[in-house]
Amino acid sequence: MSGGSISNTLPHYGATVPFRRLASDSSSNDMSQLVHGERRLFRSLAGAPESDQLALLDDEKGVRTLGTVKGVFAPVSLSMFSALLFLRVGYIVGNAGFLEAVLLFMIAYVILVSTVFSICAIATNGAVKTGGVYFMLSRTMGPEIGGAVGVLFYFANVVCCALYVTACVEGLLNSFGEDKGAFIPDGGWGLPTGRWWNFLYCSGFNLANLCLCLVGAELFGKFSLGILSLVSVCCVGVVSSFFLDHSYTIPFNITINENTTQVVNGTFTGLSHSNLSSISALWSANLYPNYLQDCQDQNAKVDFFTVFGVLFSGVTGIMAGANMSGDLISPGKSIPRGTLSACFFTFVTFMVLILLTALTCDTALLHNDCMYMVEFTFWKPFVLVGVILATWSASLSNMIGASRVLQAVAEDTMFGPFLTFINKGTVKNNPITAVIATFCWVELAFLIGGLNQIAQLCSVLFLLSYASVNLACLGLDLASAPNFRPTFKYFSWHTSLVGMVGTSTMMFFISPLFAAVSILLCLSLILALNFFSPARNANWGSISQALIFHQVRKYLLLLDPRKSHIKFWRPQMLLLVHNPRSCCSLVDFVNGMKKGGLYVLGQVTVGSLADNATDPLAEKTVEWLSLIDHLKVKAFVELTLADSVRKGVEQLVRVSGIGAMKPNTILLGFHDDTSHLDDLSSPGSPFHSDKFAGVLEVDQQPRLSAEDYVGIIQDTLKLHKNVGLCRNFQMLDRTEVFSSEMKFRVRAGRKKYLDVWPVNFFTSMETDVADNTSLFLFQLACIVSMVPKWKKHTLRVFMCARATDSNMASKEKELQQLLEVLRIKAKTFVLVWDHLACMMEDGVGVEGGRVMDQYSEVSEEYLLAANEFIRVKCTETAVSFIYLPRPPCNTKQHPAYLSMLELLTRGLPPTILVNGVSPVITTTL
Repeated sequence: MSGGSISNTLPHYGATVPFRRLASDSSSNDMSQLVHGERRLFRSLAGAPESDQLALLDDEKGVRTLGTVKGVFAPVSLSMFSALLFLRVGYIVGNAGFLEAVLLFMIAYVILVSTVFSICAIATNGAVKTGGVYFMLSRTMGPEIGGAVGVLFYFANVVCCALYVTACVEGLLNSFGEDKGAFIPDGGWGLPTGRWWNFLYCSGFNLANLCLCLVGAELFGKFSLGILSLVSVCCVGVVSSFFLDHSYTIPFNITINENTTQVVNGTFTGLSHSNLSSISALWSANLYPNYLQDCQDQNAKVDFFTVFGVLFSGVTGIMAGANMSGDLISPGKSIPRGTLSACFFTFVTFMVLILLTALTCDTALLHNDCMYMVEFTFWKPFVLVGVILATWSASLSNMIGASRVLQAVAEDTMFGPFLTFINKGTVKNNPITAVIATFCWVELAFLIGGLNQIAQLCSVLFLLSYASVNLACLGLDLASAPNFRPTFKYFSWHTSLVGMVGTSTMMFFISPLFAAVSILLCLSLILALNFFSPARNANWGSISQALIFHQVRKYLLLLDPRKSHIKFWRPQMLLLVHNPRSCCSLVDFVNGMKKGGLYVLGQVTVGSLADNATDPLAEKTVEWLSLIDHLKVKAFVELTLADSVRKGVEQLVRVSGIGAMKPNTILLGFHDDTSHLDDLSSPGSPFHSDKFAGVLEVDQQPRLSAEDYVGIIQDTLKLHKNVGLCRNFQMLDRTEVFSSEMKFRVRAGRKKYLDVWPVNFFTSMETDVADNTSLFLFQLACIVSMVPKWKKHTLRVFMCARATDSNMASKEKELQQLLEVLRIKAKTFVLVWDHLACMMEDGVGVEGGRVMDQYSEVSEEYLLAANEFIRVKCTETAVSFIYLPRPPCNTKQHPAYLSMLELLTRGLPPTILVNGVSPVITTTL
């Protein structure tokens, strides 16, 4: 069979990727080949295509240069220190008090560490490439969610970089500014200030970040480690100053109201200068909350949540190491070790600082001076240098992390051709173009006013990313996927739940408005990527599929077939298809007839698995799934290989479905000599598509005999399944059946009826309209009439009676009452068929003096007359449902039985011959 365009989309599974053998000739590179071969084998098992394997091998030949300390510990520590270490500790202790400050840090770090556990679990569950949180989410939750959160995470890093650069410039101007520089004497020359001067300084630091990032990750790692060392020295200098034997008092002019001011003295007393009573007094004053004012803005509202928001937004840099995943020598080891050790290091540092602050500073000093550490530090530049270096390094970490995220998004063609220029500028895994693009975005962020408010949006976007990571890990654990086996053993679904609830809650505590905006942005991006992204069909393994499987399995076990009730009956269809290219109309029609039930498309291929080297149906399955997508039907595919069509059909009828979801109605195409058009290649067909050229072709095999075809019907009835024989559905012309919109009016379809014939035309006896087959006819026709595109069609029921019947009027009334009880709206017609019944009673069915054992009174003349009797009533009929008599038991009569069905339905509109085996309608409540 020709593969065509569909077969080229076959997924690469690990077991199918060829493994290169070692070179046959002995050489000094044997060990290198062995190591590379093992690595390729593991990536093959992970499902990576050969091209990706080679790329990954190249990546490891020298471009991964960062270890745990330089690549993770230093960037995470500096990002979590940022401006919080030297500028906001006093604000937190002065308002929240020591006890609540400890509580706030404990809550924040519980949420952060829980999130870190989730990051570590994903990082240690497989190979981690460039992209950090984007790569983790896209490979876990699918390209849509991963791409949406990744884009928001990228811009959060961009804005955060701009904010940290701005804080760095403010620290510089506080030291050397011409108006308020701490190191500039009165009247001395300092750095000029102003909006555009500040923009120039910010651009200078941003340009320095650009140069460092362009050099590469190795220099970034060394630079971060060096800055962390300097910041640690500054921090040690500040901590040691708390123990000095000195004190100082600063007066602050406090505005009480419009006409009243008050001078308040803020005092620091070194531990060596204090006695036990003074330390006890300061401890008591700072032990409990005293929410009064912000040390930077006296008019700002201060309460528990605002303080917590300031604290939490300062320690959200836990992804700084994971963002460098593509440059880490061993991401699976470095990310857990470096991130957790950085969290422990920063937590201990903060605890020491808040304890010493509570023992040495009074609340007036903490409420009015954010830079209170400058005055008592034995060398004042410690604090100023620490602020500048911590904020600058945090901005550098954000820039290089954002560029790696942009690189990963571009490599995945998440936004199609719009980011292809990013891939062209990557040199030795250093995304030069992505760094330059990020530099430009940061420059634009400098021009935006109100960066303090944008800082809240930035924090919210970070939290949204972390909540998504926690959600992904929670889903992986709850889905019980066997391949989710992270080597990080401290992770569980409890920690993911704590992290997800904590980060989601903090989003709304920091800013309810920005939280709602970020969620809407994320949902909008998810929808846009789902519809338009070229990567939307990428099979990276979505957690949604694992969760769906887990839930479906659970509910299938709860769906007990012993508890099924007739009032909740619904059709579960198995449509047997010989040639899918010529039955698209039937496949589409049955899709509307399933009424939310199971719909299975089955095909039997005659052959033996022993005669094939591989499964001959594997490629066909992919082609069938492509056809289902093209027709937009909700169906499953079941293909089987058997010695004969009859055996294959029995297999499908028996094993299709699972649990209580098994087909109860089997539909077959009609057995005749009609040559059907190819729906997929015919230009006038509504199902025409060029992408199916050369696929779904039917292999040449012996034609099914009449005996086998009728035998399939008998086998299906023996298995207690309803049967439907479908004929003439290629005549289902949509332009005639459905209304269409024209330029100035709506043209109604000429075929406007759905006809039901609860009449057994193979006997002259009156048919019981309340038997299983008749009720099944009513049910199917009613279901079709409930489908939206068939709602405008009128349901008609035809009943046959003798003219000599004295109660003909009552028969029609009984039929109307039956339909009313069944809650089926239809027009009813009682037709006189004496001329047909007499043809059977006169013995026209005697052939050659031999009377047939069953249906002996049925003759060709009668069948042609019955066909004409039906056909004159269906000139405006879209689909007819006709009573199917049971096939004769004698196999010798099967060809004659099939011939009778062919004569009866010849030239009729699309028709389904139906035989029901069990009740399908109830009138009970």
